[in-house]
Amino acid sequence: MPDNAPILSVRNLSKRFGGLHAVESVSFDLMNGEILGLLGPNGAGKTTCFNMISGVYTPTEGTIHFRGRRTDGLEPHEMAGLGVGRTFQIVRPFAAMTVAENVMTALGQSNYTGLHALVRAWNTRAARLRAVELLERVGLAVLADRNAGQLPLGDHRRLEIARSLALSPKLLLLDESFSGLRHEEIGVMERLIRSLSESGISILLIEHNMKVAMSLSHRVVVLDHGRKLAEGSPADVASNPDVIEAYLGKGGITDAAVGL
Repeated sequence: MPDNAPILSVRNLSKRFGGLHAVESVSFDLMNGEILGLLGPNGAGKTTCFNMISGVYTPTEGTIHFRGRRTDGLEPHEMAGLGVGRTFQIVRPFAAMTVAENVMTALGQSNYTGLHALVRAWNTRAARLRAVELLERVGLAVLADRNAGQLPLGDHRRLEIARSLALSPKLLLLDESFSGLRHEEIGVMERLIRSLSESGISILLIEHNMKVAMSLSHRVVVLDHGRKLAEGSPADVASNPDVIEAYLGKGGITDAAVGL
């Protein structure tokens, strides 16, 4: 794949559920190492796009290419194997396991061919060492032996990113990673996501916190009722009259902490 080719290319993507057009003819590219914000209010089609890209849904129409390969219709485990990691707005760690064990289970996913293989695959010294490396990367190594169910929300969200990194992803889909975080936790998460981008991981994020989304994203795609309303730099999108009217009313984009 050429260096200047997009790592992810979505073309005329549509998804219908009966008579409901959840996503309709959406197209965009994501470049290597780029942070692209996918914004829009509830019901705009953001999560449906994520579900098609990650393999949860098969598109009704359109195509998805990841690293030059057509991937629409592949299963989630196939997309994970190709290098697509994903987090979810509602975090569900294995609460009875330690923080390190949560990451170790993700490290062994490619070896899970049955129940006995599952038990053997993740609980190894090598997996433990690699898990601690990943926890160091997200700033949680000191909590490696803490029970995951005891962590606050901000640490849960970083743990979920560590589990995604266990797949050695080329692309991370981040779904509301800042939701519910305190101010200081937001700063920690922002620095982490920037460091991942600088390391070469491409990031597609859904985010309702407008200040965060506009600060982090290199480019922004805005959806409205399943269709693409706008695309461009954060500054261009912030001044787009259609975006301001559709999502922010008269107050302007800088006055909204949430809403997109």
